[in-house]
Amino acid sequence: MNPHASDGSTAPQTSLSRRGLLAGVAAGSLSAALASTPDRRSSNKARIAITFDLEMSRMYPTRDVLEWDYQKGNLNHPTKQYSLQAARIAHEQGVPIHFFCVGRVLEQENIDWLQEIAAMGHPIGNHTYDHVNVWATQPEQTQFRFQRSPWLIHGRTAREIIQENIRVTTLAMKQRAGISATGFRTPGGSSAALNGREDIQQMLLDEGFTWVSSGYPAHKSSSPGAEPDDEIFASILESQLQAQPWVYPTGLIEIPMSPISDVGAFRTSRWKLPHFLKSVRQCVEWAIAHNAVFDFLCHPSIMYVEDPQFETVRLICELVRQAGDNAEIVGLQTIAAHVPTE
Repeated sequence: MNPHASDGSTAPQTSLSRRGLLAGVAAGSLSAALASTPDRRSSNKARIAITFDLEMSRMYPTRDVLEWDYQKGNLNHPTKQYSLQAARIAHEQGVPIHFFCVGRVLEQENIDWLQEIAAMGHPIGNHTYDHVNVWATQPEQTQFRFQRSPWLIHGRTAREIIQENIRVTTLAMKQRAGISATGFRTPGGSSAALNGREDIQQMLLDEGFTWVSSGYPAHKSSSPGAEPDDEIFASILESQLQAQPWVYPTGLIEIPMSPISDVGAFRTSRWKLPHFLKSVRQCVEWAIAHNAVFDFLCHPSIMYVEDPQFETVRLICELVRQAGDNAEIVGLQTIAAHVPTE
């Protein structure tokens, strides 16, 4: 699976609201599409989230590093320090960062940094224990680790592996760190989100989650190393319409990840930081102008290399500060609380 990137599938439209949005895009007007949707959101302000996935990322800190696929939770020191410092920066500005923790992180000897993040009030969600593919239908598809060590999942179905990965992470967070999991994010993202997978939706509901962050809308990407042009930036901006929250028929709330992620920008397309900042600025400003949601996704294991001075976090905070009462930075649980369920 390609983490935090479109899988090329087409997401079924789940409401008249979303159909109206996409029709507006086809007509060439983002503003008209959002404005013409009467039931889009019970909000008079933009809600912006800053989210960090606590996991290691292949090709970082150097391109030849691939072992992290098998050790997603074995966070190195720079990743932990970047996470903690970002949390401190946000805390000083009175805003949260929503973290999502891979359960194997809790096997490490020292988790003081994580407990400090929680003590500041930053929400921390469940990201499965081994960074498993929740869309997998075969046991060997669930994680690279299990392809190398198949005895770890011997005799179990893909569903059993996935559910245990979710359940054990919630338990580990509570027992080791005293943290109650705030929400669930799938490892990787899909343009189809969890549409058509009512089994996964129900599994998450059964595990006590009321919302999920699994969608990642499709958008155009630049070739590796090529400077993104206006068409690429426009495509990312248009994808924000499909990154607005909705409710599945099961009642589970979806809060998609908003393009472009650091994985797509830096690892896949090999952007420079100014290009990333430009896209983030455009998308946050659009969300503020339209009282929309923007769910910024990044990984400290990438960002400590690509953005060591926390320019992206600082930019988002400054844009929202300038917006005054028209926007706020919140955790995803606050966004979920404002999604109409009827």
